[in-house]
Amino acid sequence: MMARKASQRAALRSWRAIRPLVAGSSLVVALAACTSASRSTSDSFRLLFNRGVEATPVQVAANRYPQIQLRAPDMSAVMVLGYVDDGQQVWYAGREAVFHLDRDGLVTSTSGNGRQIATRIVGDSPFHDLAKVTTPVKVQRQYDATPAYAVSVPVTGTLTRHGTDKVEILGRQMQLVRFEEQLQGGGIGATNLYWADATTGFIWKSRQHLAPGYAVELTQLKPYRTAQD
Repeated sequence: MMARKASQRAALRSWRAIRPLVAGSSLVVALAACTSASRSTSDSFRLLFNRGVEATPVQVAANRYPQIQLRAPDMSAVMVLGYVDDGQQVWYAGREAVFHLDRDGLVTSTSGNGRQIATRIVGDSPFHDLAKVTTPVKVQRQYDATPAYAVSVPVTGTLTRHGTDKVEILGRQMQLVRFEEQLQGGGIGATNLYWADATTGFIWKSRQHLAPGYAVELTQLKPYRTAQD
């Protein structure tokens, strides 16, 4: 029992050691991929999006690549899709920050400034068919963080469907279903929020906690779509 409590305290200390992923006075979109398309995308956004600048419909329409507005405690930027690898979408934000999203719109990992955070759902994921979630459902998660040496930290979420909210994205008013996921465990006591299409379950906007005290807000400006979507 004493050993287990010591292990839990060590995990909490590891989580608290996590610092903001990216810091800088000028946070703009800059892709790390080496393709000409990536360089072109980087150049097209470099002078448009700095800290606190909001994307406009004209700016988003002017670039043909998928885009997501990112807001975090330490940065605000427009992420651009770099590539898709085995279903994982790789998005670039800032000079060193990279975010991985799955096809359901959940952040699965992020890296930057020498640190990495990863999160995964263990077992069945209700987000695969979010539109059909009508009663509360448990979501078992695990988190990793380096160099904080936190590995497979268990967190339990309770996902609940609520009413519809009016959400404005690039001047467009959308009626979206709000889902709330209460998180408990591993030093996290917080709520993830998701605003999704009532028919398809596509998440247009979300607020996701990646670590204690560190949450990111994502808004789909120009979503990435596959042939199956």
